Amino acid sequence: MGLFNSIVSWAMKYRFSQMERFMYNPHEVQADVLEQLLLSARHTAFGKQYDFKTIENYKTYSERVPVHSYEKFYPYIERLMRGEQNILWPSEVKWFSKSSGTTNARSKFIPVTTEALENCHFKGGKDLLSIYINNHPDTKIFDGKGLGVGGSHQLNELDPTATSYYGDVSAVIMQNLPVWAEFIRTPSLQTALMNNWEEKLEKMAEETAKVNVTQIAGVPTWTILLIQRIVELSGKKNILEVWPSLEVFFHGAVAFGPYRTLFKSLIPSDRMNYYETYNASEGFFGLQDQKNSEELLLMLDYGIYYEFIPAEHVDDENPKAKSLDEVELGKNYAMLITTNAGLWRYNIGDTVKFTSKNPYRIKISGRTKHFINAFGEELIVENAEHAIAKACEATNSIISNFTAGPVYLQEGKKGGHEWIIEFTRKPDDASRFTELLDKALRSVNSDYDAKRVGDLALIAPQIHIVEEGTFYQWMKSRGKLGGQNKVPRLSNTREYIDELLKQIRN
Repeated sequence: MGLFNSIVSWAMKYRFSQMERFMYNPHEVQADVLEQLLLSARHTAFGKQYDFKTIENYKTYSERVPVHSYEKFYPYIERLMRGEQNILWPSEVKWFSKSSGTTNARSKFIPVTTEALENCHFKGGKDLLSIYINNHPDTKIFDGKGLGVGGSHQLNELDPTATSYYGDVSAVIMQNLPVWAEFIRTPSLQTALMNNWEEKLEKMAEETAKVNVTQIAGVPTWTILLIQRIVELSGKKNILEVWPSLEVFFHGAVAFGPYRTLFKSLIPSDRMNYYETYNASEGFFGLQDQKNSEELLLMLDYGIYYEFIPAEHVDDENPKAKSLDEVELGKNYAMLITTNAGLWRYNIGDTVKFTSKNPYRIKISGRTKHFINAFGEELIVENAEHAIAKACEATNSIISNFTAGPVYLQEGKKGGHEWIIEFTRKPDDASRFTELLDKALRSVNSDYDAKRVGDLALIAPQIHIVEEGTFYQWMKSRGKLGGQNKVPRLSNTREYIDELLKQIRN
């Protein structure tokens, strides 16, 4: 432990000096990143198509290379999946991260290069630990093991050489971790990468209940299910009776706010720490660097170049993006990335808001396609999660999951929003919960508020409270259990609402 801590402390100090460079010289660092990316890919098929060799600065790059959605990028990715190389990036691509595709039923396959693993995903994980140790010098997380709740991977059947694979980004990362990392994590790799989520949940519960777990990393929704199952199997009152040395949960993928109260009941300790990360199939973008903060430090030296499109222009035919030095605080932006995995001006579908420019810190505000705007209300995920958390706090209720969609205008009837909510502790008064939810939405979204005045365009929300396990069964029916799969929070159509209502009524 002493030697290990000495090594970690030395590495941490060295890394902090590197972080200071991008924190204090962000634009210089980002210019260097773009230059290196263009230089590396100049001889690829994509690089030749857009003549990377003659691009000397961001202005030329943004004018020459169009913004790409996944649909625009797919022809290149399909070639890679069929075994071709040197298409988007010069090094061999053997792995693809499979995204759950939260805005539709189709999966997305994102190339994962060696450079993306080493200089982005792995680097992000090491930086997170370094920052945590720096903020908590008395930590004992290395006295035990880290629990990773991940996904699975499989052979890429499109590749005739049978040498490439795809899976959840967590599974891709776990499969490629260095050997030494296996000594500080649990469960076994064989268990962690099982395909069947329900079988894996049982196996993980059995294995990890016997281990001294000091840290957890995963998606809140699936982590909750694992903790609940371990407590159930062990017959204990809470997870701290199983893992008394547990001290931190590194979480990401979905907003933590709605789950905070539930985690406090599962892990009843004021000493428990929660740190948020912003990592996705496409890369590792940000992490919480301050105690008890909701802001994420934008990591600028991970081989990713960032651009930002004002959210109101994201659907323009040729949207004009802003570089990092042009962004404004508090404004909603869709994020574009250019990466060492060969993604060029790629719209990842997330929206962010800047909370600081010295250094650059952000909050995730939602998805470009995860919103309700059927009546000009422009309700985003950030609004919904804030309102849910406020209503739960005021009614002493604990939420498990939710989704919402529009109720369209009909002859003689006004429109509104319909919510399906699952609680682990229901509110005593559902009507009061609805009122508080509506009030909170009005307080954070002026467009929603304007449409609600006098029930002008929107009537009060309609809420269905469903039994525990409803969302689990729905996700199971959609083949979306475990891993990186997330419950879609908002939709501008009734796709998810109608699916769930049909399941409930059957």
